[in-house]
Amino acid sequence: MSVIKPFRALRPAPEQAEHVSCMPYDVVHDSEVREFIQENPQNFLRVTRAEAEYPSTYIPAVGEVFEKAAANLHELVDRGVLSEELEPSFYVYRLTTGSHQQTGVVACCSLDEYEQGLIKKHEKTRPDKVEDRKEHMLAVRAQTGLIFLAYRGTERISDIVRETTATEPLYDFTGTSEIRHTVWRVRSTDELAEAFAEVPSLYIADGHHRIESALRSRAVLRETNPCHTGEEDYNYVLAGIFPAEDLQILAYNRVVHDLNGLSDEEFLAKVQENFILQENGQKTPEHHGQICLYLSGKWYTLEFAVNYFRQPDPIERLDVSILQNFILAPILGITDIQRDTRIAFIGGIRGSSELERLVDSGEARVAFALFPTTMDDLFEVSDRGEIMPPKSTWFEPKLKDGLFVHTI
Repeated sequence: MSVIKPFRALRPAPEQAEHVSCMPYDVVHDSEVREFIQENPQNFLRVTRAEAEYPSTYIPAVGEVFEKAAANLHELVDRGVLSEELEPSFYVYRLTTGSHQQTGVVACCSLDEYEQGLIKKHEKTRPDKVEDRKEHMLAVRAQTGLIFLAYRGTERISDIVRETTATEPLYDFTGTSEIRHTVWRVRSTDELAEAFAEVPSLYIADGHHRIESALRSRAVLRETNPCHTGEEDYNYVLAGIFPAEDLQILAYNRVVHDLNGLSDEEFLAKVQENFILQENGQKTPEHHGQICLYLSGKWYTLEFAVNYFRQPDPIERLDVSILQNFILAPILGITDIQRDTRIAFIGGIRGSSELERLVDSGEARVAFALFPTTMDDLFEVSDRGEIMPPKSTWFEPKLKDGLFVHTI
Protein backbone atom coordinates (compact mmCIF):
# COMPACT_ATOMS: atom_id res chain seq x y z
CA MET A 1 0.00 0.00 0.00
CA SER A 2 1.28 3.47 -0.90
CA VAL A 3 -0.20 6.37 1.06
CA ILE A 4 -0.39 9.71 -0.76
CA LYS A 5 -1.93 12.83 0.70
CA PRO A 6 -3.16 16.04 -0.97
CA PHE A 7 -1.55 19.23 0.26
CA ARG A 8 -2.05 23.00 0.20
CA ALA A 9 0.68 23.99 -2.19
CA LEU A 10 2.53 27.24 -1.74
CA ARG A 11 3.12 28.00 -5.41
CA PRO A 12 3.63 30.77 -7.96
CA ALA A 13 0.87 32.31 -10.04
CA PRO A 14 0.78 30.89 -13.60
CA GLU A 15 2.40 33.98 -15.10
CA GLN A 16 5.25 33.77 -12.56
CA ALA A 17 5.98 30.03 -12.74
CA GLU A 18 8.70 30.16 -15.39
CA HIS A 19 10.59 32.95 -13.61
CA VAL A 20 10.29 31.54 -10.08
CA SER A 21 11.07 27.87 -10.74
CA CYS A 22 14.68 26.66 -10.78
CA MET A 23 16.89 23.61 -11.03
CA PRO A 24 17.30 21.43 -7.90
CA TYR A 25 19.64 23.01 -5.37
CA ASP A 26 22.29 20.29 -5.69
CA VAL A 27 22.81 20.28 -9.47
CA VAL A 28 23.71 23.96 -9.92
CA HIS A 29 27.28 25.26 -9.57
CA ASP A 30 27.98 28.20 -7.22
CA SER A 31 28.87 30.54 -10.08
CA GLU A 32 25.65 29.64 -11.91
CA VAL A 33 23.54 30.31 -8.82
CA ARG A 34 24.94 33.84 -8.47
CA GLU A 35 24.35 34.51 -12.15
CA PHE A 36 20.76 33.26 -12.07
CA ILE A 37 19.90 35.30 -8.98
CA GLN A 38 21.45 38.47 -10.38
CA GLU A 39 19.52 38.08 -13.61
CA ASN A 40 16.23 37.29 -11.88
CA PRO A 41 15.56 38.29 -8.23
CA GLN A 42 12.42 36.11 -8.21
CA ASN A 43 14.43 32.95 -8.84
CA PHE A 44 13.64 30.35 -6.17
CA LEU A 45 17.37 29.67 -5.77
CA ARG A 46 17.24 32.64 -3.38
CA VAL A 47 15.46 30.22 -1.03
CA THR A 48 17.28 26.95 -1.74
CA ARG A 49 20.78 28.46 -2.15
CA ALA A 50 20.61 31.69 -0.13
CA GLU A 51 24.39 31.75 0.41
CA ALA A 52 24.77 32.99 -3.17
CA GLU A 53 23.28 36.35 -2.20
CA TYR A 54 26.33 37.19 -0.10
CA PRO A 55 29.49 38.64 -1.68
CA SER A 56 31.87 35.92 -2.86
CA THR A 57 34.51 37.26 -0.47
CA TYR A 58 32.22 36.86 2.56
CA ILE A 59 31.68 33.48 4.23
CA PRO A 60 28.45 33.63 6.26
CA ALA A 61 27.76 31.38 9.23
CA VAL A 62 25.55 28.38 8.47
CA GLY A 63 22.72 29.66 10.64
CA GLU A 64 22.91 33.03 8.93
CA VAL A 65 22.36 31.40 5.54
CA PHE A 66 19.27 29.55 6.76
CA GLU A 67 17.83 32.73 8.29
CA LYS A 68 18.38 34.44 4.95
CA ALA A 69 16.60 31.58 3.14
CA ALA A 70 13.59 31.93 5.47
CA ALA A 71 13.51 35.70 5.00
CA ASN A 72 13.64 35.29 1.22
CA LEU A 73 10.75 32.82 1.25
CA HIS A 74 8.66 35.16 3.38
CA GLU A 75 9.52 38.03 1.02
CA LEU A 76 8.25 36.06 -2.01
CA VAL A 77 5.01 35.38 -0.12
CA ASP A 78 4.62 38.99 1.07
CA ARG A 79 5.10 40.27 -2.47
CA GLY A 80 2.48 37.87 -3.80
CA VAL A 81 4.96 35.95 -5.93
CA LEU A 82 3.98 32.79 -4.02
CA SER A 83 0.58 32.08 -2.50
CA GLU A 84 -0.93 29.07 -0.73
CA GLU A 85 -3.89 27.10 -2.04
CA LEU A 86 -7.03 27.26 0.07
CA GLU A 87 -7.80 23.55 -0.45
CA PRO A 88 -5.50 20.51 -0.48
CA SER A 89 -4.85 19.15 -3.96
CA PHE A 90 -2.85 16.68 -6.01
CA TYR A 91 -1.15 17.79 -9.22
CA VAL A 92 -0.17 16.09 -12.46
CA TYR A 93 3.29 17.16 -13.65
CA ARG A 94 4.55 16.48 -17.19
CA LEU A 95 8.07 17.10 -18.47
CA THR A 96 8.74 17.00 -22.21
CA THR A 97 12.11 17.23 -23.93
CA GLY A 98 12.63 16.23 -27.54
CA SER A 99 10.90 12.91 -28.08
CA HIS A 100 10.86 12.06 -24.35
CA GLN A 101 7.84 12.69 -22.14
CA GLN A 102 7.17 11.67 -18.54
CA THR A 103 3.98 12.35 -16.59
CA GLY A 104 3.63 11.88 -12.86
CA VAL A 105 1.69 12.93 -9.79
CA VAL A 106 2.80 15.51 -7.21
CA ALA A 107 1.63 14.58 -3.72
CA CYS A 108 2.82 14.16 -0.16
CA CYS A 109 4.03 10.70 0.86
CA SER A 110 4.18 9.12 4.28
CA LEU A 111 7.45 9.24 6.19
CA ASP A 112 6.14 6.28 8.20
CA GLU A 113 6.17 4.26 4.97
CA TYR A 114 9.75 5.36 4.33
CA GLU A 115 10.75 4.16 7.80
CA GLN A 116 8.93 0.87 7.19
CA GLY A 117 10.75 0.27 3.89
CA LEU A 118 7.68 0.72 1.68
CA ILE A 119 9.37 3.70 0.06
CA LYS A 120 12.53 1.96 -1.03
CA LYS A 121 16.01 3.44 -1.36
CA HIS A 122 19.11 2.43 -3.32
CA GLU A 123 21.73 4.97 -2.16
CA LYS A 124 23.56 5.82 1.02
CA THR A 125 23.34 9.40 2.27
CA ARG A 126 26.09 11.65 3.53
CA PRO A 127 25.43 12.89 7.09
CA ASP A 128 26.71 16.40 6.35
CA LYS A 129 24.38 16.85 3.39
CA VAL A 130 21.41 15.49 5.34
CA GLU A 131 22.13 17.80 8.27
CA ASP A 132 22.40 20.80 5.95
CA ARG A 133 18.99 20.21 4.34
CA LYS A 134 17.42 19.34 7.70
CA GLU A 135 18.49 22.70 9.14
CA HIS A 136 17.31 24.45 5.97
CA MET A 137 13.92 22.72 6.22
CA LEU A 138 13.49 23.67 9.86
CA ALA A 139 14.51 27.27 9.24
CA VAL A 140 12.09 27.88 6.36
CA ARG A 141 9.48 25.51 7.84
CA ALA A 142 8.88 24.07 4.41
CA GLN A 143 9.93 21.35 1.98
CA THR A 144 11.11 23.38 -0.97
CA GLY A 145 11.64 20.67 -3.60
CA LEU A 146 10.33 17.34 -4.78
CA ILE A 147 11.59 13.90 -3.90
CA PHE A 148 11.65 11.99 -7.21
CA LEU A 149 9.84 8.64 -6.80
CA ALA A 150 9.11 5.84 -9.26
CA TYR A 151 6.48 3.10 -9.23
CA ARG A 152 5.34 0.24 -11.42
CA GLY A 153 2.51 1.84 -13.37
CA THR A 154 -1.13 0.75 -13.16
CA GLU A 155 -3.99 1.21 -15.60
CA ARG A 156 -6.15 2.85 -12.93
CA ILE A 157 -3.63 5.59 -12.22
CA SER A 158 -2.93 6.03 -15.95
CA ASP A 159 -6.64 6.55 -16.62
CA ILE A 160 -6.93 9.24 -13.93
CA VAL A 161 -3.82 11.01 -15.21
CA ARG A 162 -5.10 10.82 -18.80
CA GLU A 163 -8.43 12.36 -17.81
CA THR A 164 -6.67 15.15 -15.90
CA THR A 165 -4.31 16.06 -18.75
CA ALA A 166 -7.31 16.47 -21.07
CA THR A 167 -8.26 19.60 -19.08
CA GLU A 168 -6.76 23.10 -19.11
CA PRO A 169 -3.29 23.16 -17.51
CA LEU A 170 -2.36 25.31 -14.55
CA TYR A 171 1.22 25.85 -15.82
CA ASP A 172 2.64 25.39 -19.30
CA PHE A 173 6.05 26.84 -20.12
CA THR A 174 9.38 25.89 -21.65
CA GLY A 175 12.33 26.39 -19.35
CA THR A 176 16.07 25.88 -19.56
CA SER A 177 17.45 23.18 -21.88
CA GLU A 178 14.19 23.41 -23.87
CA ILE A 179 12.32 21.33 -21.30
CA ARG A 180 8.58 21.91 -21.31
CA HIS A 181 6.87 21.84 -17.91
CA THR A 182 3.10 21.34 -17.82
CA VAL A 183 1.05 21.07 -14.62
CA TRP A 184 -2.61 20.29 -13.99
CA ARG A 185 -4.45 20.52 -10.70
CA VAL A 186 -6.40 17.42 -9.58
CA ARG A 187 -9.36 18.66 -7.57
CA SER A 188 -11.02 15.30 -6.84
CA THR A 189 -8.44 13.63 -4.62
CA ASP A 190 -10.13 10.51 -3.23
CA GLU A 191 -10.02 8.43 -6.42
CA LEU A 192 -6.30 9.05 -6.98
CA ALA A 193 -5.44 8.28 -3.36
CA GLU A 194 -7.37 5.01 -3.61
CA ALA A 195 -5.57 4.11 -6.85
CA PHE A 196 -2.15 4.61 -5.23
CA ALA A 197 -3.24 2.49 -2.27
CA GLU A 198 -3.07 -0.44 -4.72
CA VAL A 199 0.64 0.23 -5.45
CA PRO A 200 2.76 -2.04 -3.21
CA SER A 201 5.89 0.14 -3.06
CA LEU A 202 7.40 3.39 -4.20
CA TYR A 203 11.08 3.70 -5.14
CA ILE A 204 13.39 6.67 -4.67
CA ALA A 205 14.81 7.58 -8.06
CA ASP A 206 16.46 10.78 -6.84
CA GLY A 207 16.25 12.70 -3.57
CA HIS A 208 17.66 10.36 -0.92
CA HIS A 209 19.11 13.30 1.02
CA ARG A 210 15.86 15.26 0.88
CA ILE A 211 13.73 12.44 2.24
CA GLU A 212 16.24 11.61 4.98
CA SER A 213 16.30 15.31 5.91
CA ALA A 214 12.50 15.34 6.07
CA LEU A 215 12.60 12.33 8.40
CA ARG A 216 15.06 14.05 10.74
CA SER A 217 13.09 17.29 10.63
CA ARG A 218 10.02 15.36 11.67
CA ALA A 219 11.90 13.98 14.67
CA VAL A 220 12.74 17.51 15.83
CA LEU A 221 9.23 18.87 15.30
CA ARG A 222 7.58 15.85 16.90
CA GLU A 223 9.79 16.21 19.96
CA THR A 224 8.71 19.84 20.41
CA ASN A 225 5.00 19.18 19.79
CA PRO A 226 3.24 17.85 22.91
CA CYS A 227 0.04 17.38 20.88
CA HIS A 228 1.62 15.27 18.12
CA THR A 229 -0.98 13.10 16.35
CA GLY A 230 0.90 11.71 13.32
CA GLU A 231 -1.26 13.66 10.88
CA GLU A 232 0.73 16.93 10.96
CA ASP A 233 2.22 18.12 7.68
CA TYR A 234 5.74 17.34 8.93
CA ASN A 235 4.84 13.63 8.87
CA TYR A 236 4.75 13.72 5.06
CA VAL A 237 7.25 14.56 2.36
CA LEU A 238 6.63 16.31 -0.95
CA ALA A 239 7.24 14.11 -3.99
CA GLY A 240 6.86 13.80 -7.74
CA ILE A 241 5.77 10.20 -8.39
CA PHE A 242 6.32 8.84 -11.92
CA PRO A 243 5.62 5.47 -13.59
CA ALA A 244 8.87 3.62 -14.30
CA GLU A 245 8.01 3.10 -17.95
CA ASP A 246 8.11 6.88 -18.48
CA LEU A 247 11.54 7.42 -16.94
CA GLN A 248 14.86 7.92 -18.63
CA ILE A 249 18.14 7.07 -16.91
CA LEU A 250 21.28 8.44 -18.52
CA ALA A 251 24.81 7.28 -17.88
CA TYR A 252 26.77 8.74 -14.97
CA ASN A 253 30.22 8.96 -16.55
CA ARG A 254 33.58 9.32 -14.82
CA VAL A 255 36.80 11.24 -15.39
CA VAL A 256 40.04 10.69 -13.49
CA HIS A 257 42.78 13.29 -13.08
CA ASP A 258 45.83 11.00 -13.35
CA LEU A 259 46.86 7.43 -14.23
CA ASN A 260 48.25 6.59 -10.80
CA GLY A 261 51.84 6.94 -12.00
CA LEU A 262 51.34 4.76 -15.10
CA SER A 263 52.15 5.61 -18.70
CA ASP A 264 49.41 5.27 -21.33
CA GLU A 265 50.90 1.95 -22.47
CA GLU A 266 51.18 0.55 -18.95
CA PHE A 267 47.63 1.60 -18.10
CA LEU A 268 46.12 0.07 -21.25
CA ALA A 269 48.08 -3.14 -20.71
CA LYS A 270 46.59 -3.50 -17.22
CA VAL A 271 43.10 -2.76 -18.55
CA GLN A 272 43.48 -5.60 -21.07
CA GLU A 273 43.87 -8.12 -18.27
CA ASN A 274 40.07 -8.04 -17.82
CA PHE A 275 38.78 -6.36 -20.99
CA ILE A 276 39.03 -6.81 -24.74
CA LEU A 277 40.26 -3.43 -25.99
CA GLN A 278 39.75 -1.88 -29.42
CA GLU A 279 40.86 1.54 -30.65
CA ASN A 280 37.84 2.27 -32.84
CA GLY A 281 36.60 5.79 -32.07
CA GLN A 282 33.32 4.61 -30.51
CA LYS A 283 32.17 7.19 -27.94
CA THR A 284 29.03 5.64 -26.45
CA PRO A 285 28.59 2.08 -25.11
CA GLU A 286 25.99 0.03 -26.95
CA HIS A 287 25.20 -2.54 -24.27
CA HIS A 288 25.83 -3.70 -20.71
CA GLY A 289 29.44 -4.74 -20.11
CA GLN A 290 30.85 -2.32 -22.67
CA ILE A 291 32.79 0.80 -21.60
CA CYS A 292 34.16 3.54 -23.84
CA LEU A 293 37.48 5.02 -22.73
CA TYR A 294 39.02 8.32 -23.86
CA LEU A 295 42.75 8.75 -23.42
CA SER A 296 45.27 11.08 -25.12
CA GLY A 297 42.87 12.07 -27.89
CA LYS A 298 41.73 8.53 -28.74
CA TRP A 299 38.53 6.58 -28.02
CA TYR A 300 38.75 2.89 -27.11
CA THR A 301 35.98 0.34 -26.60
CA LEU A 302 36.33 -2.08 -23.69
CA GLU A 303 34.39 -5.35 -23.64
CA PHE A 304 34.26 -6.92 -20.20
CA ALA A 305 35.82 -10.39 -20.48
CA VAL A 306 35.64 -11.85 -16.96
CA ASN A 307 33.93 -15.22 -16.50
CA TYR A 308 32.18 -15.35 -13.11
CA PHE A 309 32.27 -18.61 -11.19
CA ARG A 310 28.76 -17.85 -9.94
CA GLN A 311 25.93 -15.64 -11.10
CA PRO A 312 26.85 -12.07 -10.02
CA ASP A 313 24.45 -10.26 -7.73
CA PRO A 314 22.57 -7.19 -9.04
CA ILE A 315 25.23 -4.80 -7.74
CA GLU A 316 28.26 -6.69 -9.07
CA ARG A 317 26.86 -6.75 -12.59
CA LEU A 318 26.19 -2.99 -12.78
CA ASP A 319 28.55 -1.28 -15.20
CA VAL A 320 29.54 1.25 -12.53
CA SER A 321 30.59 -1.72 -10.36
CA ILE A 322 32.55 -3.35 -13.17
CA LEU A 323 34.46 -0.12 -13.77
CA GLN A 324 35.09 0.33 -10.05
CA ASN A 325 36.12 -3.26 -9.31
CA PHE A 326 38.31 -3.89 -12.34
CA ILE A 327 39.79 -0.48 -13.27
CA LEU A 328 39.30 2.34 -10.77
CA ALA A 329 40.31 0.45 -7.62
CA PRO A 330 42.95 -2.07 -8.76
CA ILE A 331 44.63 0.01 -11.49
CA LEU A 332 44.04 3.66 -10.60
CA GLY A 333 43.97 3.22 -6.81
CA ILE A 334 40.57 4.89 -6.33
CA THR A 335 38.80 2.94 -3.59
CA ASP A 336 36.51 5.62 -2.09
CA ILE A 337 34.89 7.46 -4.97
CA GLN A 338 32.89 9.73 -2.67
CA ARG A 339 35.98 11.22 -1.05
CA ASP A 340 38.80 10.75 -3.56
CA THR A 341 39.43 14.12 -5.24
CA ARG A 342 41.09 12.46 -8.22
CA ILE A 343 37.74 11.42 -9.70
CA ALA A 344 34.80 13.49 -10.97
CA PHE A 345 31.35 12.53 -12.24
CA ILE A 346 29.70 13.81 -15.41
CA GLY A 347 25.97 13.43 -16.02
CA GLY A 348 25.21 11.79 -19.34
CA ILE A 349 23.20 14.79 -20.49
CA ARG A 350 26.51 16.55 -21.22
CA GLY A 351 27.51 13.92 -23.76
CA SER A 352 30.87 12.61 -24.94
CA SER A 353 31.99 16.08 -26.00
CA GLU A 354 32.29 17.09 -22.34
CA LEU A 355 34.46 14.05 -21.61
CA GLU A 356 36.68 14.97 -24.57
CA ARG A 357 36.90 18.59 -23.41
CA LEU A 358 37.98 17.65 -19.90
CA VAL A 359 40.72 15.31 -21.11
CA ASP A 360 41.90 17.48 -24.01
CA SER A 361 42.13 20.54 -21.74
CA GLY A 362 44.21 18.67 -19.18
CA GLU A 363 41.56 18.93 -16.45
CA ALA A 364 41.36 15.13 -16.55
CA ARG A 365 43.72 12.43 -17.78
CA VAL A 366 41.22 9.72 -18.76
CA ALA A 367 37.45 9.51 -19.21
CA PHE A 368 35.03 6.58 -19.04
CA ALA A 369 31.63 6.58 -20.79
CA LEU A 370 29.28 4.00 -19.26
CA PHE A 371 26.14 2.16 -20.29
CA PRO A 372 23.24 3.50 -18.19
CA THR A 373 21.82 1.68 -15.19
CA THR A 374 18.25 0.54 -15.96
CA MET A 375 15.02 0.88 -14.00
CA ASP A 376 14.97 -2.93 -13.69
CA ASP A 377 18.41 -2.71 -12.04
CA LEU A 378 17.15 -0.04 -9.63
CA PHE A 379 14.03 -2.04 -8.74
CA GLU A 380 15.97 -5.28 -8.16
CA VAL A 381 18.59 -3.67 -5.93
CA SER A 382 15.96 -1.73 -3.98
CA ASP A 383 13.70 -4.79 -3.54
CA ARG A 384 16.65 -6.69 -2.07
CA GLY A 385 17.30 -3.88 0.39
CA GLU A 386 20.77 -3.34 -1.06
CA ILE A 387 22.65 -0.16 -1.93
CA MET A 388 24.07 0.81 -5.32
CA PRO A 389 27.54 2.31 -5.67
CA PRO A 390 27.56 6.13 -5.47
CA LYS A 391 26.70 8.00 -8.67
CA SER A 392 25.00 5.03 -10.35
CA THR A 393 22.04 6.86 -11.89
CA TRP A 394 21.45 10.19 -13.61
CA PHE A 395 17.78 10.94 -14.24
CA GLU A 396 16.91 13.48 -16.89
CA PRO A 397 14.99 15.76 -17.19
CA LYS A 398 15.19 17.19 -13.67
CA LEU A 399 12.09 18.22 -11.71
CA LYS A 400 11.88 21.94 -10.96
CA ASP A 401 12.12 23.44 -7.49
CA GLY A 402 9.78 26.31 -6.66
CA LEU A 403 6.67 25.12 -8.49
CA PHE A 404 5.39 23.41 -5.34
CA VAL A 405 6.31 24.15 -1.73
CA HIS A 406 4.96 22.10 1.16
CA THR A 407 4.85 24.14 4.38
CA ILE A 408 5.43 22.24 7.62
